[in-house]
Amino acid sequence: MATTVREFSVFLENKPGRMAQVCTAISQEKVNITALAVTERKERSALRLVTEDANKTRQVLKNLNLPFDEHDVLLVEMRNHPGAVAQVCEALAEEHINIEYAYCSAGVKNGKAIGIFRVSNLPKALKALADNSVRLKRKAHGARGWVNSPRRGPAAPVVE
Repeated sequence: MATTVREFSVFLENKPGRMAQVCTAISQEKVNITALAVTERKERSALRLVTEDANKTRQVLKNLNLPFDEHDVLLVEMRNHPGAVAQVCEALAEEHINIEYAYCSAGVKNGKAIGIFRVSNLPKALKALADNSVRLKRKAHGARGWVNSPRRGPAAPVVE
């Protein structure tokens, strides 16, 4: 399953406690963080996060007076198995969709993982993954949802 979600990029001083301040403020508003990633540079770091309530998150960041921007990204729910991320990347590559960056959150409900992908063409990516999911489900073998039987060759997980 692939959907569009709002991602926030918060630009923080690279000092102890800055990320804690943001995460604590968001949690005090009873908002769950679905996925996050941090990239660092010498003086600043970028905290990228997706939450369950974009409006409350936006307000928290404004109240903290922190520089941030926001944009739509692709959220892909995948099985938490080897090859799941590769399958998403291959489906996007087949349609000539560039992945600008990505990060994942494992251990989500029902043994699924969540992948966050910033892509060059969001509507086309949603269609490509929906088409790919339908095609793979038709080929699925067995209860585990593998494309091929493990006895016959390499197995690949089905993206749902």
